[in-house]
Amino acid sequence: MGDVLPLRDFLEMRRAGEVGTVVRLGAKLLGGVALLAWFESPAQSQTPQDATSIPPVTVDAPTQQSLRRAPINRNAARVRSAPRRIAAPRAPQPETVTVQSQPSRSGVAPAFAGGQVARGARLGLLGNSDTMKSPFNVTSYTDKFIRDQQAATGADALILDPSVRSSHPTGGVVDSFNIRGFPINEGNNGEFAFEGLYGIAPTYRIFTDYVERIEVLKGPSAALSGIAPNGGVGGVINVVPKRAEEDLTRLTASYGSTARFGGHWDVARRYGDGREWGVRASGSLRDGDTPIDRQSETTGVGSLALDYQGERYRSWLYLIAQTDRFDAPSRPFLMAPGLQVPKAPDARLNVTQPWEWSRINDQSVLWRNEYDVSDQVTLFADVGGSRTNVERFFGLPTIISASGNTTSTPQFFGLSIDRHTYDGGVRARFDTGFVHHAVAVQASVYHDELYRRLTNGSPVASNIYSPTVSPTQFANEIPGRPRLSDSQLTGLSIADTLSVLDERVLLTLGVRRQGIEVNNYVSNVGTPLNSYDKSATTPVVGLVVRPLENVSLYANYIEGLSRGDIAPTQSGVSNSGEVLSPYIAKQYEAGIKVDFGRVATTFSAFEISKASGELSAGRFAATAETQVRGLEFNVLGELMPDVRVLGGVSLLDGTLTKTAVAANVGNTPIGVPNVQANIGAEWDLPWMRGLTLNGAIIYTGRQFVDSANKQPIPDWTRLDLGARYTTTINGRNTIFRANIQNVTGESYWSSVASFGTFYLGAPRTYLLSMTVDM
Repeated sequence: MGDVLPLRDFLEMRRAGEVGTVVRLGAKLLGGVALLAWFESPAQSQTPQDATSIPPVTVDAPTQQSLRRAPINRNAARVRSAPRRIAAPRAPQPETVTVQSQPSRSGVAPAFAGGQVARGARLGLLGNSDTMKSPFNVTSYTDKFIRDQQAATGADALILDPSVRSSHPTGGVVDSFNIRGFPINEGNNGEFAFEGLYGIAPTYRIFTDYVERIEVLKGPSAALSGIAPNGGVGGVINVVPKRAEEDLTRLTASYGSTARFGGHWDVARRYGDGREWGVRASGSLRDGDTPIDRQSETTGVGSLALDYQGERYRSWLYLIAQTDRFDAPSRPFLMAPGLQVPKAPDARLNVTQPWEWSRINDQSVLWRNEYDVSDQVTLFADVGGSRTNVERFFGLPTIISASGNTTSTPQFFGLSIDRHTYDGGVRARFDTGFVHHAVAVQASVYHDELYRRLTNGSPVASNIYSPTVSPTQFANEIPGRPRLSDSQLTGLSIADTLSVLDERVLLTLGVRRQGIEVNNYVSNVGTPLNSYDKSATTPVVGLVVRPLENVSLYANYIEGLSRGDIAPTQSGVSNSGEVLSPYIAKQYEAGIKVDFGRVATTFSAFEISKASGELSAGRFAATAETQVRGLEFNVLGELMPDVRVLGGVSLLDGTLTKTAVAANVGNTPIGVPNVQANIGAEWDLPWMRGLTLNGAIIYTGRQFVDSANKQPIPDWTRLDLGARYTTTINGRNTIFRANIQNVTGESYWSSVASFGTFYLGAPRTYLLSMTVDM
């Protein structure tokens, strides 16, 4: 199987001076192509879906009641595109969403009323699940919602989820998050799941060009998804990639303030007598200055999805390549002890030097396979991996005075990350008496290797209110990258969802045995430092009771898993090098979901507790514990046929329940606000058909930078506004979008990472785009 992963040869992207020029030229050319195609080419009808089309195919095994798939009629006439013709003019139509009862050919759940959120999502080992039948709080954001938000990254797409907060700076190189008060994706191993698997998605940032859905499973999920590579336990962010469904040719030209232009493409086709072969290619080129002073960003994204949908065998192949290049990237801040966090400066100001930079290249591949042994039994196997290459030269500024003075030491950072994932198993459905079972068994292996070289520059002084430009420094790039670490995560899982009374009562029971092997090496040297070989067993229990067809009461107990720390090697530590057992996070949750037809709501209460290591009385041990209790309320759908809403509120009570510093017991953990609230709304203007206005209000409560709770950042509120106009020009569906983020130009500290770095919020930003379906 090793030859299946040609990662070293797949779309190798090396740093070269001419890349920026090529991307800038390509972005402008794509914008021009979109405009020319819009004006010059007559409309061509899409391929009709008639009786010769094969029915939609899901990724789950067929239910007991389902019939065997009908064989493809090889003698039927082939489906062909209609001849080119000039379409008759028609009145502008807003983009509509058809509510389906079955998943589409692409395998994703249909959208709920309003089209912003799907009716189901993937639950790791359990596969795709209807939201009303899931014992967890999970939200799946659709491609339509992502496009209407003009969301370029996963962080942009999750802006209206009240359980999620981005913990990275706008204009930064990493997308990291807090989910239910716990950090996600804060390390170098990457914690985005891709089709439910770790080790495939790009390490630091997800670009939405290849995204069909972004799903958020809230809470720990070790038994369902396995241990997260960085040990995150707050939830799972899963990327569902785009796949070919109906034939599509979509071009987009975009602009973002201050002078950032882009071109986007999305093309899908199906072939074969029964349209069983699918191809979808998408990507983008963007380049230019951002709203942040002295900062520019160049990104290039390309993705290809191939699939085969046979009578019993189904296969998917995904290829992704992306490059993300910053000049003067935004950086988080550290706060010197004993000082209060100063007032946030103008969000456009940038203390990063214009000669500091970042270059990140990612390549990913995944091959998925499913085979129906019978109508009740499906075998599956997946193999894939990714490579990330990082070269960067910048520092981490520390605020050292109340007046905002900073000091920073630029550092050259060369990092290579290779990751591989393998898994396989079986899903089966059967009955024992009146009880229906849906059983899944999975074995998995995840492996990563990190190679790193660090060199330091000279200290730089600046000020957050009046940044200064220091003499140019150049990165001291020493050849070679010694091994920093390698790890292997193995797992064996089994789960059974038992249901009775026509799925009015569903009980999920599962367990996972997880092995964790880690080797660490001396930084910049590569000689062995210490090793780690531990294992743990994590269960899951979930219950759903549906007293009415549109009401679900649910509860769950599930655990999360993080690799234990290694006692530091330093004077005063009596157990230097000792490997702690894996940390287990425990979640208790209960809630209610109500589907009113066009509007749906979820209310949940949860408690998550997680241990961690700390130094106490000369010994490093897992004596610290963080607990977060919360109440969540979500609402989505259509209040009226022309008014849609999406948002909610999350009330968090974070507490340091155990710590070696007695004075800190009972304090609020770093980066956990007491309130997170979002509400977004859309209104189709009745007197101007095709015009939609939208707006969103985002609020986050006070957070602390330190465990002693002496350094708070204040609460903040942000207002976003926008509009889109859907019309038909020359027979082609065309959508114009305009969004303004942070309309009032607020200056605010937005979030805090778990290790005490904090971030400046986004400045006022303008986004414009024009999309044409060819």
